Amino acid sequence: MATEYGGRPWRHAAPSYGGQPPNRARRGSQRWFAAIAALVLGVAGLAVALTGIAFQLLPRQFSAEQQRQITDWEVGKRWRTMPAGKIFPASLQYPAPSVLSDPGLRLPADRIGIASQASCAAATDPAAVGAVLARHGCEAMLRATYVDGTDTYVITVGVAAMPGSAQVNAAERELADVGGSTGAGVRTVPVAGSLAALFTDSRRQLSASFAAGPYLVFYAIGYTDGRPSVPVSADHYADSEMTFAGAGVAQAVASEVGKSVPPPTCPGTPGC
Repeated sequence: MATEYGGRPWRHAAPSYGGQPPNRARRGSQRWFAAIAALVLGVAGLAVALTGIAFQLLPRQFSAEQQRQITDWEVGKRWRTMPAGKIFPASLQYPAPSVLSDPGLRLPADRIGIASQASCAAATDPAAVGAVLARHGCEAMLRATYVDGTDTYVITVGVAAMPGSAQVNAAERELADVGGSTGAGVRTVPVAGSLAALFTDSRRQLSASFAAGPYLVFYAIGYTDGRPSVPVSADHYADSEMTFAGAGVAQAVASEVGKSVPPPTCPGTPGC
């Protein structure tokens, strides 16, 4: 007979203890697994955060394209910041033509005058050259005229400021067949009262251009005596001498304004 308590039978006595109920055991296991998962995720998140901090603390790395853009910016600002007399030195030297017996000989050239800054269209033959430069974003043309040490040749050098080396290379490809013996290219800068007084566009004997970083450098060469354009390519010596004089003077100018800079690294480069 069931035990009585307070005069009434105890009909629902609890069974003897046999461990946790099944539902409570499952809930405990789930909490345990959740705690382990949270710990694992926390450790993983901490590792990711520490990795990010480590990368932020390391010196910044530039891609090849970023290096080119930074270099173009550094060199490309010179046409605005350098004095005209530094871009176009008063005197310079260039290598003698290969037809001479002394390959180490360097010849002098003196600056006669510097022109005012001009648009690329105004300072070049508009149809053959100006349109190409405009298409590739040419910003301005700087020009100066030189006479060689023998007072025989007069050379106008033009520095076209472009947005970057990519635009220079694209324009150079289009201009590959322009100039040469046709004379088309940079327009001359005659200087009154000097040996360059008669150097007009119709007296250009040879013209050419080449890349110098974010600049396209031009030259046009002729005779100081004002003779009209003649086919100098038929005379090997004259052709070689004029080519070396024109290209040599232009290269000397390019070595100033287009001088390369070290590849950008961090620290020390703007943007690091």
